Amino acid sequence: MKKFLSVLAILLMAAGIVFAAGGQQQGAPAPAATAQTLSVYASMDETMARALVEQFTRETGIQVNWVRLSGGEALARMEAERANPQASLWLGGVGLDHITGKARGLTTPYRSRFAPEIPAEFRDPDDYWIGLYVGPLTFVTNLDRAAALGLTPPTSWADLLRPEYRGHIRMPNPNTSGTAYNVITTMRTLYNGDEEAAFDYLRRLDANIDQYTRSGAAPGQSVATGEIPIAIGYAHDQVRLRHEGANTVIHAPSEGTGFELASMSLINGGREPLEARQLFDWIVSSPNSHRIFVDYYLVLVRHGAEKHPLALGLDEIVTINQDLAWDGDSVNRNRLLDRWNSEIGDRR
Repeated sequence: MKKFLSVLAILLMAAGIVFAAGGQQQGAPAPAATAQTLSVYASMDETMARALVEQFTRETGIQVNWVRLSGGEALARMEAERANPQASLWLGGVGLDHITGKARGLTTPYRSRFAPEIPAEFRDPDDYWIGLYVGPLTFVTNLDRAAALGLTPPTSWADLLRPEYRGHIRMPNPNTSGTAYNVITTMRTLYNGDEEAAFDYLRRLDANIDQYTRSGAAPGQSVATGEIPIAIGYAHDQVRLRHEGANTVIHAPSEGTGFELASMSLINGGREPLEARQLFDWIVSSPNSHRIFVDYYLVLVRHGAEKHPLALGLDEIVTINQDLAWDGDSVNRNRLLDRWNSEIGDRR
């Protein structure tokens, strides 16, 4: 009897092994004894972030827990969690925010073996952040709403000050959005560093702003639905909405415009450094991640990257000569934001 039970146990164990092998999907990675996880803050379009992390999980088996935050919100969250970081990688967001993160000690350097795929001018010399894609600041106008209001689409920064646009323009808040902070630094550059002239422009622009949103993409979404006729934002967000059916037109300001260098950083003290580096490397090197970026009309900065035919590249418009190091410096940023708050934001 004991011999029979021993044989039966062996057979059941073997059957269990066969069942487990048969239950494994073809081509899927074998499950690890302890599932790997990674926590990420994503400062990019929510659907694109989801597509990226889901593709990464399919290829690696690493489960990604992610939260969508604007650039300013991500910096504030990392500052609050400095003693106990709750995420290990910061994906996307305006490069100026990543420069600020470096200056505040919120991020940590990582020299990926794939870093040379990104031109040197688009990555931090100390390897704290790496650039992913570029996108210019542009204006988007809902043609139906503009026609109903008797408005012509603006084509310059000067146009935005016209009295007929009063209450008809929407833009993000620079305290929570790197997009809006980029508007401030663009004005400063256009006025050759004259901050008095730049803030005089911003105060006059404020008279035509109906509201400031938390995220940089939100104003364009409001234009797409016709809630507001005009918005300031990045071209790729606006191109996507137009391609999805919004009756809009996009203009790059004729005087010249600033642009984002969306970037990626490892978070200082993150609890999943190995998994964070795996995602970092995959974002930079994987053809599958590159394809997702291109599908969202983003202009990648890596060598030899393909470009969506509808995407608006920097070579197609007039851009300003941005000083990313100055604009992203924490002292400069805090001073400019304090001034915007006292002269504009706090008066609303």
